[in-house]
Amino acid sequence: MTTNDLAVWQPRAEDLTNSNIARLMKRLGFTDYDAFYRFSIEQPAQYWKEVNAFCGIVWSTDYTQYVDTSGGAEFPRWFTGGELNWVDTVLRWSDNPATAQQPALIAEREQIAAETVTFAELKTRVQNFAAGMASLGVKRGDRVGLLIENGIEANVTLLGLSYLGAIVVPLFSGFGVDAIVARLSSCTARMLVASTGFSRRGNFVDARAIIEAACKQLPTIETIIWKHSPEGPPLSVGDINWAHVANSTPGQQTPSARMSPDDPFMVIYTSGTTGKPKGPVHTHGGFPLKMAHDSLVHFDIRQGDVVCWPADMGWIAGPLVSTMALLNGATLVTYDGAPDYPNWTRMGKLIERYGVTVYGASPTLIRGYASHAEIALQPDLSSIRLLITAGEPIDPVHFKWFETHFGHGTCPIINVTGGTEASCALLSSVVVKPIAAASFNTASPGVMTDVVDAAGESVRNAIGELSIRAPFVGMTQSFWMDDERYLDSYWRAIPGQWIHGDLALHDDKGYFYILGRSDDTLKIAGKRLGPAEVEEILLALKDVSEAAAIGVSDPSKGQKLVIFVIASPDYKGEPAALEAMIKDHVADRMGKPFRPSRVYIMKDLPKTRSQKVMRRLIRNIFMQETLGDLSALNNPSAMEELQQVLKNSAP
Repeated sequence: MTTNDLAVWQPRAEDLTNSNIARLMKRLGFTDYDAFYRFSIEQPAQYWKEVNAFCGIVWSTDYTQYVDTSGGAEFPRWFTGGELNWVDTVLRWSDNPATAQQPALIAEREQIAAETVTFAELKTRVQNFAAGMASLGVKRGDRVGLLIENGIEANVTLLGLSYLGAIVVPLFSGFGVDAIVARLSSCTARMLVASTGFSRRGNFVDARAIIEAACKQLPTIETIIWKHSPEGPPLSVGDINWAHVANSTPGQQTPSARMSPDDPFMVIYTSGTTGKPKGPVHTHGGFPLKMAHDSLVHFDIRQGDVVCWPADMGWIAGPLVSTMALLNGATLVTYDGAPDYPNWTRMGKLIERYGVTVYGASPTLIRGYASHAEIALQPDLSSIRLLITAGEPIDPVHFKWFETHFGHGTCPIINVTGGTEASCALLSSVVVKPIAAASFNTASPGVMTDVVDAAGESVRNAIGELSIRAPFVGMTQSFWMDDERYLDSYWRAIPGQWIHGDLALHDDKGYFYILGRSDDTLKIAGKRLGPAEVEEILLALKDVSEAAAIGVSDPSKGQKLVIFVIASPDYKGEPAALEAMIKDHVADRMGKPFRPSRVYIMKDLPKTRSQKVMRRLIRNIFMQETLGDLSALNNPSAMEELQQVLKNSAP
């Protein structure tokens, strides 16, 4: 893959003068972005001193040293000597008369009227909730589970627990019993803040039975605080009501807890290929500072912006979106529900209704919009000034479609890749440089990101491993109570480098591309390639709306290519004709050795709630291997369909 031949977005005059990144460069005396990036790597202490001031980070005691690496590069201590609580940086907007009455949160759900909370009200709610939790015995360092659909209560809980000095453990609202037990038992959580249920496509999903069953297997859970869902049954006698906790001690607010930059505020678990989830630990001086930086430098978020990027609080995107908006004095619009319910105008109408200026969507959702463009584009999208996409590689065709139709052909799309363990961006884009479709135009400032070969040497125009060559602000402190797994996951493949687990390419024009996860690598006829490279070719076909490529063992080629696709809604031909066309198309574009051995036409593909296709699960089902951790699976029916299709097609 090289810089594609689709038109490259060019910075506008206002981007070069008024954007956050332009103002930060000017503050530091730079007119050339590449020189600015080098400064961030070569003089990180000075860089982060200026970033702290530029972002308005509130410190109760200023730090004395940028980083202490005496414990090794794997275990840095950031901003030593300092003291802060990251929530104070959010609540500064509540104390500012110019912003106190600005909406901080607008929460919309499928079937319930939206609720708005101003920054002044947010401070009161956060302090009251923190006081209520303290009255229940929650104290500094306690782990508290958070299993609530994204909205007012979820955000107040996240902020309130951090304000108190407790550690929040976000959980996906669709988790089953085993997934809840695995996470809360791992961190010995004392309490759980949970929703009784939520709506999906007009139906109430009762979460209470699953949560209660999980808690019976969790002896450390002393208390459940229930957030009542109006769509469901009333609370039971004796239940502790979230609303009562949040209003039980009005007027008894105490100052936020004074925290070290290395004190954890969140343990957020990720799914692995085994049944044991990993628990990255994020601290007051890590994740929030990285988010304040990235939301200004990459996403250009400013006070007064209206930000919408629907995400479940149980995955890293939930806390990420909340902090990137609220730290910067922007209004956060949350939506809990299906993006196409009751039809594909849902998100567009939300953008129109609230005047959303910064909008984020996954590549899968973008492809959904494109497949239903006649409906999805009916609302007025003119308020948008910047778009974001993340979560998986995006193909150039749909990247450009999103820019043209949601971004009016003038708005930049900021592609970002990082991950739960990295907080936010390792690679992204800035609006002062041209952006090629599906690319990242820079490594994130302050992060020494590279693409390396198996020996750890930098490579250009060749697929390699995404590497970080030095500790960086926002990196996980470790995995909860599991340093060895943390070291195995990131630091031991190539000693001295953080190997992130992504296949990447850095071309001779300076653009980066992500080609999929390393464990999804295909090696066919001796050539190593990422699944995204194949899927990009497939998604350029008008008759294909979704695609997944996997490599499976083959005695002659090493691996053979197997493809799973969802046909476009308007495809009326026979499945066999589509299969033949796909095989020919891949062979024509990539060469005959890469002709797929099989093509399967599916109604759905297994995905996470954040709409990532679960290639690992597809491969394991195909190979009849152990399925591994299924806690991230959002649509079990797709897995069942896949199993049945493979069974019916077996020779």
